[in-house]
Amino acid sequence: MKLELRNITKRFGTLVANDKISLTLAPGEILSLLGENGAGKSTLMNVLYGLLQPDEGQILLDDKAVKFSGPGEAMASGIGMVHQHFMLIPVFTVAENVVLGNEPTGKVGNLDLEAARKLVKEISDRFGFDIDPDARVQDLPVGAQQRVEIIKSLARDAKILVLDEPTAVLTPQETDELMDIMRGLSKNGTSIIFITHKLREVQKVADRIIVIRQGKVVSEASPKATAGELASLMVGREVDLDTKKKAAKLGAETLVVKNLTVLDDRNQQMVDGISFSVNDGEILAIAGVQGNGQTELAEAILGLRKIHSGSITVAGKDLTKSNVRQVLEAGVGYIPEDRKKDGLVGEFTIAENLMLDGSFGKPFAKGVQIDFAKRDEIASKLIQEFDIRTPSAGTFAKQLSGGNQQKVVVAREMSRDLRVLIASQPTRGVDVGSIEFIHEQIVAARDAGKTVVIISTELDEVLALADRIAVMYRGRIVGIVDAKTTREKLGKMMAGIAA
Repeated sequence: MKLELRNITKRFGTLVANDKISLTLAPGEILSLLGENGAGKSTLMNVLYGLLQPDEGQILLDDKAVKFSGPGEAMASGIGMVHQHFMLIPVFTVAENVVLGNEPTGKVGNLDLEAARKLVKEISDRFGFDIDPDARVQDLPVGAQQRVEIIKSLARDAKILVLDEPTAVLTPQETDELMDIMRGLSKNGTSIIFITHKLREVQKVADRIIVIRQGKVVSEASPKATAGELASLMVGREVDLDTKKKAAKLGAETLVVKNLTVLDDRNQQMVDGISFSVNDGEILAIAGVQGNGQTELAEAILGLRKIHSGSITVAGKDLTKSNVRQVLEAGVGYIPEDRKKDGLVGEFTIAENLMLDGSFGKPFAKGVQIDFAKRDEIASKLIQEFDIRTPSAGTFAKQLSGGNQQKVVVAREMSRDLRVLIASQPTRGVDVGSIEFIHEQIVAARDAGKTVVIISTELDEVLALADRIAVMYRGRIVGIVDAKTTREKLGKMMAGIAA
């Protein structure tokens, strides 16, 4: 099936998310939509799938104009979509999930589960998915759950398959398996639109690459293009993707975590008796697929989450029962994984955000009063030093781009008198140029003798920054290895295989 999008425009108020985007997709082709978060890729695919209606433009299938009022009509026309966050019911079996909304029925109108099982097995066997129709989705690893999502689309006879950031929650091995599946689907005539911001994956699997920046198609590129060339197209300027880093000069052991156990909000054990230590002048990266206890670990260190058992010390000071302010005053800085929820107040100005966790003392306060002149002086200095692109320090944080919002958080935390920096997903949702800058700042903190812990699901980021790598799986550390460890070995560890 041939797909053509002509001059698709989608606005949200004054924001133009898609600006006259045109593209074509040939039968059996793997087309990558490459662009930063917020570039408009997912919006465009939501228009194609009927989740959003375009303000202008046309969708053509086999040269015939079509309009979809919802996903049901898109699926009926042969378009399937696998979302970044899976649309599966955990307590249902694979077969039940696959036929949900399109259930085969027996003679008396009851659900024909045998027909559902047969359908799943047929598709699974045809493409080598190795999926048990009777397995409950909640018992499957993430990579297998994604294959269930693909089976759901193929069961509805999808000729065009949209994969939206499909590797965000996969181990490297699961990512490689997905690439193989995509090639197999392509050979069988299924067309694929692959949405991603990961250059390595685009180069590996795409037949053609369309680069989207700020809602517009800015270039069509070949998979043979270098990562640097693709990155430059994404951000509109030259980008150095190689993080410059000297050998670590280790100082004293500063952050010590012993036998730490942490529960989540449902009293489920998310961190299971882990121990590690980090020295001054060292970056320890904690790697792993999202949801294996990394978030709870960071929150426990910061005093945001109560510790069930175990201990945390910084420079010999016991912080196990400390509150957030006490942890901050002990010299711990924190870049949270969700800047909008935990890192910034959108309705505050940049200057106000830059003093958020220091407003109770010098240099921002004199007694009980804020020193506004000093605050503005510091804000101007940090805006320049951390290259925050803004009209002024009085601009509201919510008016900044994602990359500049992250720079505000980084500037605030790294300008404090730190002993330890905890950076959780420090470059999530920021452009390649901002990633380059933030990595430089993190390495500079390490070279200045700070103790640094990076928590990241991006393996490229882990390998670029780390001196040592601890891999978490289901709340435990399966091993701590040096940064020269291969991607293959790290991938196995992320799947729970001990080093």
